[in-house]
Amino acid sequence: MADGGDRTAWEAVPGAGQGPPPRSLDAIDRDILRILQTDGRASIRSVAERVHVSRANAYARINRLIDDGVIRGFSARVNHERAGHGASAYITLKIVQNSWRTVREQLQALPGAAHIALVSGDFDVLLLVHTPDNRTLRELVLTRLQAIPEVLSTRTLLVFEETDLDPDPAR
Repeated sequence: MADGGDRTAWEAVPGAGQGPPPRSLDAIDRDILRILQTDGRASIRSVAERVHVSRANAYARINRLIDDGVIRGFSARVNHERAGHGASAYITLKIVQNSWRTVREQLQALPGAAHIALVSGDFDVLLLVHTPDNRTLRELVLTRLQAIPEVLSTRTLLVFEETDLDPDPAR
């Protein structure tokens, strides 16, 4: 991206999630984030024109947002059903106290794992999975998840329909 031209999404974002402590974002930074959340393939030129700054300024701001860990990466939004994963579920897990890091590593290795969160409340972990069908989902829960020694219990919530929300331009 060194030329600041019309290239699209950054292929790799090294160090994402790391970097200096958070700093406040100005209106231009927030506009850039909104544009890239809506279209991660937007070119530097397009972003610069839409936020009324030079390409060099837009490029520098985007790189700073990456370096600061504000932008963690660029990806495609997938219709999981059309991609052959017609069964989705949120799975709640109760785990052994102080085993989060170990459990997280094992959950990350699960096929179809899409999101993992350590939460408070009646359970400890919320896991989103996408699988080809209910039989595969059943095997994932009964064979893979419940075989993890630190997992005390699970509860599976089938997803009947889901909608990705587009970024709110008012934020």
